[in-house]
Amino acid sequence: MRLLTVLLAVSLVIAAPAQEPAKQPPPPPQPPPSFVADPVVNPDRTVTFHVIAPPSAAVTVALEGVKDPIPMTKESPGVWTLTTEALAPEYYSYHFEVNGHYVLDPRNVMVKTSYVAAGNGFLVPGAAPEPWETTAIPHGEIHHHFFTTHVVKGLERDQDQFFVYTPPGYDPRGKMKYPVLYLLHGWGDPAGGWSAIGHANDIFDTLIAEGKAKPMIVVMPLGYGDMRFVRDGWGVWSDPAAIDRNTTLFSQTLLTEVLPQVEGLYNVSAKREDRAIAGLSMGGLESLTVGLEHTGMFAYVGGFSSAVHRLKPETLADSGHGLDPKTADLRLLWIACGTEDGLIEPNRRLIAALKAEGLAVTPIETPGMHTWLVWRDNLVHFAPLLFQGKP
Repeated sequence: MRLLTVLLAVSLVIAAPAQEPAKQPPPPPQPPPSFVADPVVNPDRTVTFHVIAPPSAAVTVALEGVKDPIPMTKESPGVWTLTTEALAPEYYSYHFEVNGHYVLDPRNVMVKTSYVAAGNGFLVPGAAPEPWETTAIPHGEIHHHFFTTHVVKGLERDQDQFFVYTPPGYDPRGKMKYPVLYLLHGWGDPAGGWSAIGHANDIFDTLIAEGKAKPMIVVMPLGYGDMRFVRDGWGVWSDPAAIDRNTTLFSQTLLTEVLPQVEGLYNVSAKREDRAIAGLSMGGLESLTVGLEHTGMFAYVGGFSSAVHRLKPETLADSGHGLDPKTADLRLLWIACGTEDGLIEPNRRLIAALKAEGLAVTPIETPGMHTWLVWRDNLVHFAPLLFQGKP
């Protein structure tokens, strides 16, 4: 019986009709050999990108510093490419857009994130290293601090944070008191924006090593007084009440929570002539507001592409205190903006209003848009002016 069962099973297998193998989907298009690391920075400072996308798609590269996304062309079925014009030595961010959809580059390990977006990055090096490049010079250190805030709204368990840059040779047990710059990031950025994206620590390392800037401590706090101001999206900038609330609460946490901690933890001078405040975009609005409202605490004030478009210039000009240029005694009031930035006209109006109040303003206009390419350059030129004594 067992033999009969085995023979029957074998006969069924032999008699069964042969089945066609399941159809497999065609293999995806294979990238070219140079597709291992993207993008490719060429010797002539042009940059070549590749991305895999459907042959019928509309594919572009959104590149920092370029107004409109740049169309890519098909190199082979399913592989798109673009080689840019020669680019100035800088760090650049970019992303792809495929049929209007935001796409990161999966082959690029340099990813920069914020609360509102993410992008890839690359460096176009200069013939000689630029100030924001990491080189073999003495380096300072970045310290990350967390604390429980009683001011900022919307943080998980009320945990706020700030970063501190200490210059090369800083000795926490030493007696030297360092000047301090409070450096504020822009809307959408996290507390580490100036170090992770702006390469501020590399800039200060370079300027100090070259003797162009005094050794200083740099404090980079989280720049929100109310986290809803970033979580609610770009539309908050059309709400003056939300702007005022965020600025007011941030000013309060900076002055009553962050500044006292810094002065308790680090060897920093408490003299006003050894304190500076500066920031970009939202941080520029905050630095100008705090600096001009508290000239007894800050002798140096800077704004980079400051978001003052919803602000009445005369309001900030007198800061609600009838700001007297003589008693303010500012060593430097430095307001910069890119000429292709939509904030250039509001900044020009603000400068005119401040000058009408009798304040000495150093206005700076450089080519460029609302990008880190402008703000890194601003910092390179602003930092050497700090703590140089009374002009």
